[in-house]
Amino acid sequence: MALTSTMYALQVALADVDRGVYESLEFRMAMHPSESPEYFVARLLAYCLEYGEGIAFSRGISDPDEPPLSVRDLTGSLKVWIELGAPDAARLHKASKAAPRVVIYTHRDPAQLWRQWEGEKIHKAEQIELYVFERELIDAIAEKLDRRMKVELSVTDGTIFVNIAGSTLSGTVQKLAVR
Repeated sequence: MALTSTMYALQVALADVDRGVYESLEFRMAMHPSESPEYFVARLLAYCLEYGEGIAFSRGISDPDEPPLSVRDLTGSLKVWIELGAPDAARLHKASKAAPRVVIYTHRDPAQLWRQWEGEKIHKAEQIELYVFERELIDAIAEKLDRRMKVELSVTDGTIFVNIAGSTLSGTVQKLAVR
């Protein structure tokens, strides 16, 4: 018997001072059985950090040719391809040809990513944005996951502050170059 996804109902009070985005969000997110809690948290944070008109989650593993998150304009044209974790060079090459902006959010060691991409052809690699979450923040949020969550998330000067389940957590998100 196949395992089913676990649904999470989220209420997020978003205050992204760095971008001037202040929103109250309510949405549902599915965690696939093969998805780690850390990847799920990175996906949640990436959604909040990129939040804007046209942002959407993909259908997940049922559509591997699509990005985990994307931003489309009103005509349906892809504006931003958002990757998570450790995408391979071929996927990034494809993404940078498909969208004018490609962003990677990861909770992994960037040195491992750079080694993985070394010597590989990636279209417009110098324009791809790489953001690395502080691993301790991802782990701390993952420990607090609940099927119904209220989260207060603030971003100031690259520092993320998260109030979840009565705890205030903080960590950085660092922008690095794709080498």
